[in-house]
Amino acid sequence: MFNLFNLSLQANGFPMKKAIPEFERIQSISDAEFENYVIEKKKEIVEYHLNNNKSYKEFVGKSTFHDWNELPIMTKKEFQKPLSERLSNGFTLKNVYVNKTSGSSGDPFIFAKDKFCHALTWSNIINRFGWFGINFNSSLQARFYGIPLDFIGNKKERIKDLLSNRYRFTIFDLSDVVLEKTLKKFQCKKFDYINGYTSSIVLFAKFLQKKNIVLTSICPTLKCCVVTSEMLFEEDKILMSNQFGVPIINEYGASELDLIAFQNPKDEWQVNSESLLVEILDENNNVLPNGKEGRIVITSLYNKAHPFIRYDIGDVGILDEKSTFKKPILKKLIGRTNDIAILPSGKIAPGLTFYYVTKSIIEDDGNVKEFVIKQTKIDTFEVEYVSENALTKSQILTIEKAITTYLENGLTFTFTRKEKLQRSKSGKLKQFVSMIQ
Repeated sequence: MFNLFNLSLQANGFPMKKAIPEFERIQSISDAEFENYVIEKKKEIVEYHLNNNKSYKEFVGKSTFHDWNELPIMTKKEFQKPLSERLSNGFTLKNVYVNKTSGSSGDPFIFAKDKFCHALTWSNIINRFGWFGINFNSSLQARFYGIPLDFIGNKKERIKDLLSNRYRFTIFDLSDVVLEKTLKKFQCKKFDYINGYTSSIVLFAKFLQKKNIVLTSICPTLKCCVVTSEMLFEEDKILMSNQFGVPIINEYGASELDLIAFQNPKDEWQVNSESLLVEILDENNNVLPNGKEGRIVITSLYNKAHPFIRYDIGDVGILDEKSTFKKPILKKLIGRTNDIAILPSGKIAPGLTFYYVTKSIIEDDGNVKEFVIKQTKIDTFEVEYVSENALTKSQILTIEKAITTYLENGLTFTFTRKEKLQRSKSGKLKQFVSMIQ
């Protein structure tokens, strides 16, 4: 049924009437035949770009290929040149979908998708949200995302919100006064679902916890909450589930690609196998068996305008041992490859190690609302936090002792209490930052 949302996509040149049936056709391929589908699409997309994309042909260094595993790995640095130089034959800046990555990994770039590929992305999103009874044409979204602050950018986003049946909340000020206004909106609007950045929605859940309110008691139409763009910790998931009274769904995506993984009703993080190929590689670019941790490398099987073939997205993760070609399951998303701390001993620790250790202690009493950790020197870290009361000496000693146990001796920590934490322009909160790399 093509209502306002689908029609707005169609009007913008995205062929939804063609993409939705094609997406359904891909889903109808049997488990037994799905491996052949993937093999054929891999071959097709590589040959297309070797024949039609000068930039990719130069990157590969030849015009034919025989072994998938010999194809070079693309990184964001390959895209640090004008988009017009990266487009395939027949595509121009006027007949493709153009957008920019968030730059959360430190290497933002402009990318393109052909319009059918982008319509296929939307077909996937519509399908996944449909698992939880969400219809983009009729379901009202409570949106916790950033928004451009310039006049034109702001108005464009507001029009999109109107066409997409969503109400946007500010995430640049999440004080109790603002969250009280947010709560009032849930009392008077029949929201079907919440969607947005993890850290912002967690703060709203903590606000509800403090007021001893379960959101469905004042907004009974609420069906689910979908969080994206930032790490979701198990304790936060439990907190949100308790305070919202609905399933909490973890989404993993990348604007330049597609929806990468989406939690299904069985609580599995199901990978998008319809339009992407997700591989886990070791440091020598060898494909790892399921169950092993490595770099997440993704191929867009349908983007003819711009190659994303064996593209290292900058994340580390594990595919579940029970994964199949048709239904890969993301067992764990560890974090970004660039979010690491190099310690005085030479040890390399994921930045999330600090976050996990500190988080487990710092939030016992619910006093601390959120925090980030910055490595300012090889042996020095600064913890910035927002709380109702300052951390006590006893709490700080407990944290320092835990970090010594999990990491090493001789590290210096300073704790700075803030009114609010600095977010990126988009409103995301980067939880660990190394300032020495």
